[in-house]
Amino acid sequence: MADLIVTIDGPAASGKSTAARLLARKLGASFLDTGAMYRAVTFAAIQAGVDLRDQEKLLGVLEKHIFEFSARQDRMTVRIDGDDVTEQLRDPQITAHAKYIASALKVREKLIRMQRQFAANHKKIVTEGRDQGTVAFSDADIKFFLTAEPGERARRRQAELQAKGSGESLEQIRSAIEERDKKDRLRAVGPLKPAEDAVLIDTTDLNIEEVVEKLFGFVKERCLKSG
Repeated sequence: MADLIVTIDGPAASGKSTAARLLARKLGASFLDTGAMYRAVTFAAIQAGVDLRDQEKLLGVLEKHIFEFSARQDRMTVRIDGDDVTEQLRDPQITAHAKYIASALKVREKLIRMQRQFAANHKKIVTEGRDQGTVAFSDADIKFFLTAEPGERARRRQAELQAKGSGESLEQIRSAIEERDKKDRLRAVGPLKPAEDAVLIDTTDLNIEEVVEKLFGFVKERCLKSG
């Protein structure tokens, strides 16, 4: 297992994904993007015409194909049967349907084993995603749970969407975020909740650089004292 494991979780638009990538870069660690793993299975399942609600068929997709997840600076490269599909996983359709994979308990358990294998092959990792601190790496060196006020998270998401040409209103986005929060908290598999020993950080009034510095400060104080 890695000598240093840092987990980051939090609700949508709390800044966890960007913070995790930047913290990994600052620590010289490998970034484990668990969301990319779920999207990879989603991609392969859609390509195969598999019913995303059929857990057994999804398991069949995992067993039939060779999934490779490798660190490349502060990003993760994904290959399926030797083909690099990293960029294809950014398709909005893939992201929208990944929830079916994330809700399939047996598939999730297999991916968690793959996540632990990833950690075993790297000296230091920063991993971002649901259940990383509570299940996958319950013995992580330090765990973070980022949050922010719904209004601020809606503003952040609106800025992201506007950059992509979307014109959704702030009210629509906030409503969608609050609905997702509710569903995530009530999910039977991988519910949204901080680990009991997680460091809770409210990012409402912080920019991303300040968030990363705050995270780095905790890691340095608690995990890097000897060097």
